[in-house]
Amino acid sequence: MISKYRKLFNEQFTSEKYQKLKNDIAQDFDYEPTFRLGETPFFISNELKAQLIEGCNDVIALIQQKNFKELTNKSLDLNTKVPNEDNHSTFIAIDFGICEEDGKTIPKLIEVQGFPSLFNYQVNLFEKFKKYYPFLDELTPFLNDYSSQDYMKILEEVFCNNHPKENVILLEIEPEKQNTKIDFYYCKRDLGIPFVCVTDLIKKGNQLFYKNENGDEIQVKRIYNRVIFDELNLRPDLKMNFSFSDELDVEWAGHPNWFFRISKFILPLLKGKYFIETTLLSELKEIPEDLENYVLKPLFSFSGSGVIFHVKKEDIEAVVDKELYILQKKVNYQPIVQSPDGKVKAEVRMLCTWKKEDAAPTLLGNLVRLSRGEMIGVKYNKDKDWVGGTIGLFER
Repeated sequence: MISKYRKLFNEQFTSEKYQKLKNDIAQDFDYEPTFRLGETPFFISNELKAQLIEGCNDVIALIQQKNFKELTNKSLDLNTKVPNEDNHSTFIAIDFGICEEDGKTIPKLIEVQGFPSLFNYQVNLFEKFKKYYPFLDELTPFLNDYSSQDYMKILEEVFCNNHPKENVILLEIEPEKQNTKIDFYYCKRDLGIPFVCVTDLIKKGNQLFYKNENGDEIQVKRIYNRVIFDELNLRPDLKMNFSFSDELDVEWAGHPNWFFRISKFILPLLKGKYFIETTLLSELKEIPEDLENYVLKPLFSFSGSGVIFHVKKEDIEAVVDKELYILQKKVNYQPIVQSPDGKVKAEVRMLCTWKKEDAAPTLLGNLVRLSRGEMIGVKYNKDKDWVGGTIGLFER
């Protein structure tokens, strides 16, 4: 999108440099991420940046409505309800496909989540890219003229909320086996927050404890939550000493209820130029004739699981819980990133944090996924290059 930097990057790119970049990340913890690293950042023009911010603000305006909880209470009735919910989400991740409409580039909202993303990995990825392409220091992945130090300070404040770091944990299901493990490693190294498996928590009364590296029991006062109930519900083998439905003496950095409230559940409520026609299946009056122009999605799945891209009438008729699915109009992703052999599609995830006392969330950073397939996910991009996870860079 910024031709000057695209030209500079492509001229300096080599496969050897790409491999060195990957090795550099792997050497930090003697661990190579299991997801594919895209070869290039996505250079975002000021015009597209303004559109992304406007689209985010439209989403945030809905979430800030006084009746938002009332509008989304049903999402909890359909799922697991966790006690002691806070007034607003700690995190918002807003995914836009970079699309073409009427011959013009426009971001279109694909998904929104009240859940954290790769906050710690992304800032380190930016530093790695700058190491191999020094001219990238002229750009920034941040939205508010932040430095990397400012960004990390905000993360620490949001994750810890003034608690000592030893009393704050990153909670996940078998974190050592997660695709996002590299993010946990950076969180522990850069912020001093340990990652803990749900099976390792000890419950005493209404308090939770974990054992530190010395074997000492430490009280958990705040949980940076990375647990997705979809995955938890598929793991009856996990022997946990507590339940998420317990009344616990802990704070949440990312209360689990917000994963359901801020989700595909709210897509039918969003109207405007950055939003896609989306209908709850239970409210669908008739099945469209042109189903090839639609996607069928479960409301609360993660990482694209359960999505039907080539929808047939039978697929819709076969859905039993129609309150749990949406039918969404397809968008026309615009191949926009110039690779050495053709153009690549992009999806930008705008990352927001929301401190407890703040009136509104803070637009902080971003994550970008590149694709040559018909969808963004890994399974649509196997054996392809210039695809995968990367970062968007803005002009300062």
